[in-house]
Amino acid sequence: MTSAPAIPATYPFYSFKGSHFDIGRQFGEACADRIHHHLELAQSRLEQRLNIPRAHALANAYRFEPYVAESAPFFVEEIRGVAAGAGISIEEAWLLQLRAELGVVPAEKLQDEPGDECTSYAVLPEATSDGIAMAGQNADLPPFYAELGVMVELVFDDMPAVLMLTPAGQVSYLGINDRGMGTFANYLTCDGWRVGFPRYLLSRLALTHESVPDALAAIRGLHRASSRNLLLMDGHGTAVNLETTPTQDAEIHPANGIIAHANHYDSPELAKEERAKPAYLPNTQTRGNTMRRLLDAHHGALNPETMQTILRDRSEYPDCLCRTPDDNPDHDAMTFASIIAQPTEGRMWVAVGPPHEHEYVKYTFTNA
Repeated sequence: MTSAPAIPATYPFYSFKGSHFDIGRQFGEACADRIHHHLELAQSRLEQRLNIPRAHALANAYRFEPYVAESAPFFVEEIRGVAAGAGISIEEAWLLQLRAELGVVPAEKLQDEPGDECTSYAVLPEATSDGIAMAGQNADLPPFYAELGVMVELVFDDMPAVLMLTPAGQVSYLGINDRGMGTFANYLTCDGWRVGFPRYLLSRLALTHESVPDALAAIRGLHRASSRNLLLMDGHGTAVNLETTPTQDAEIHPANGIIAHANHYDSPELAKEERAKPAYLPNTQTRGNTMRRLLDAHHGALNPETMQTILRDRSEYPDCLCRTPDDNPDHDAMTFASIIAQPTEGRMWVAVGPPHEHEYVKYTFTNA
């Protein structure tokens, strides 16, 4: 049994290079302690919160692999590499990519998930003080994820390099590529979850492209497993928010150069698909409205320093942008990381959460 990593003052940074399997293996070796801890915590949470036995979760996890192998086989290689490097089974490595989707059988388990995780934003050049577009989010997850976060640079032989924040062992989460693309994401709750292409992998799939239209086409072509909100920005000045269910999607475009999104369907086309519990809707609606209000209030003066202040905002307690475990104890979520990215510049600032208690650290591609 490995010892539990402590919550760091800053997230450690690793750079991995080579083939997809080699990068996965390097990831597994470098972060083995955190990966084992991640696996233990994830399995315990599935058992305790959703009453899903470990054996059932592991068997269910591998059912998603064929859908990924068909559409993005490089992920299969990376996940194999993580398993080999960390000394865990293939099924265990797949479990780390899924979390709530392991509740699809039985489907009613999904209703036990709060699903009020993350507040994201995009700011086009016209709304900034320096003419540089930004995107990012406060990433909200169960508090133990603060022990698991890492910053990774993935330099592939065959596709754009990626700079990403992710829980150890998870091959896709939030970040940018070296071609000016950025992808951020939020939980959404709807019916119809199924075995298919997992929601967490959508972010990295988008980062294999250089433009928002190409990323949208790739996402729309999938047999998706679940719902996800994706905020996409490219180096050509395009930003769009894509709300999805397993079978539908709707775009939200910037207003006044700004997009803000939390954990409910904002588009009229998908409003009827909302299945978040009524007890959680005020929280997500308040966070989305607060982010939009603060971005609008600083229109034309937005930059990384201003965004740090916004992302630390706790003015709407207990439904704060910057969340602590004590704000809403029943929600099982806190801001475990806060992200400001300038994708065209290849830069990210990341703070361990909650960000009002930690400093932002700048990360760049090593060849920049």
